[in-house]
Amino acid sequence: MNLANLLIKLTPLITDAERNWTEIVDLLDRHQDLAEYEVARHYVSEALEPLVRRGLDSLDPRQRRQGIRVVERTFSRSTAAKVLRHLVKDGNQGVRASARAAVRRLGIDDVALRDTRVQLPRNPMAIGGYNPTGWSFGILIRWGGRPPLAPEAERNALPQLPDRGALARLVGLGSADELVRFTRAGHGTGAPYIEFEVPKRSGGVRRISAPRPQLRRIQRAILDAILARLPVHPSAHGFVKGRSTVTNASPHVGAAVVLKMDLKDFFPSIHYRRLVGLFQHYGYADDVAAALASLTTHRPVLPDGTVVWPGRMPQGAPTSPALANLICRRMDTRLSGLSRKLGAVYTRYADDLTFSFAKEPTCSVGRFAWWVDQICQQEGFAENAGKRRVLRPRNQQRVTGIVINSGLHVPRSARRRFRAILHNCRTHGVDSQARGRDDFRAYLQGFAAYIKMVQPDVGAALSAEVAALLAADPGPQA
Repeated sequence: MNLANLLIKLTPLITDAERNWTEIVDLLDRHQDLAEYEVARHYVSEALEPLVRRGLDSLDPRQRRQGIRVVERTFSRSTAAKVLRHLVKDGNQGVRASARAAVRRLGIDDVALRDTRVQLPRNPMAIGGYNPTGWSFGILIRWGGRPPLAPEAERNALPQLPDRGALARLVGLGSADELVRFTRAGHGTGAPYIEFEVPKRSGGVRRISAPRPQLRRIQRAILDAILARLPVHPSAHGFVKGRSTVTNASPHVGAAVVLKMDLKDFFPSIHYRRLVGLFQHYGYADDVAAALASLTTHRPVLPDGTVVWPGRMPQGAPTSPALANLICRRMDTRLSGLSRKLGAVYTRYADDLTFSFAKEPTCSVGRFAWWVDQICQQEGFAENAGKRRVLRPRNQQRVTGIVINSGLHVPRSARRRFRAILHNCRTHGVDSQARGRDDFRAYLQGFAAYIKMVQPDVGAALSAEVAALLAADPGPQA
């Protein structure tokens, strides 16, 4: 078959690429020996790319494997490298193997920085080569071994759990057998989770997996007895007692350059195997570590009944924020070290990474971001490149919603809007501005308190104004 005939066959298939993408890839597979193959590949890549990227983000590992096949056949080598470098850390073993095989076939050797702690082996795909395997679980797992143990002081601060029975008693259950029902897959009747979606401010939806009351109590017990006793890195400010968006923004005040980066699918990218390695790192036996990881992850069920494996850390569980901070300790340490070396300051609030330079950096900001992205990839996270921002003093610099150009400020537009609401409340009554919100009075008190946290003087005056307004207009009596 010549190029013209191949394009004639491909054209009607591309009109419904979502239904026909398997046939499209099969056609490309069978005609790779064509001298003009690159023309055909480029012809279909534009139509398939949106579908492929959706498939690579799918919960279904079969869709991700199919997406890898299409990436290998249709994407340019440089674009394929950017996609595959994250999939070699996928939680599903089959997806990981498919991505690594594609990397080998494409001859991509720049998937990530080399792990310099390990002598470079002959095979660049092995641990210590270009590092597609060394940090799959968040802690270095040598073949046939266990992760290195945490310092003895940290392990001694935790409750001793010699077996699953001791874990069951810790979380208020009678026996180890009772743990099993809290690890069921899905969100139907009898499952320990419920699932729902909430809209994202940036568009799309976020899937929330919330534990039912009994599992929530179990997770609270794990949080209080184990996770809350472990130190997090000083650069972590989200979900840490005594730290907040204010402490996260404060180190960056008056910076000449602020670089903001975002981690994609932050909680879901932390899967069961990574958590098993984490709990083993803190000294727990394999069976106890596995039980703890099972109780703090969720396995969704696909519409055809397939159970997603391994389980992923759910958004909505009380243990997830603390576990994420512990998983990120090594990444935070490395990013802090990189920042110090290049004259920057680093903080992290959940999945938001912020770097600031007091003066113009000696290296380019793009090069610095490349190093950050490499470290994140080695630690099992992927940057959401579309959310990367570089902020300079001539524009408003916001970090976790707080303006930092000169001091800490709630954005002027938000303060003006709040003052307008208070004016309308005085003129027309508090309940006239509620617009159907049952918690409107609590919102007024809460937002005034937030301004007080960021700007104490301004916030104190607004808090007093809100208190006087609510006292003068107490609303309907309960």
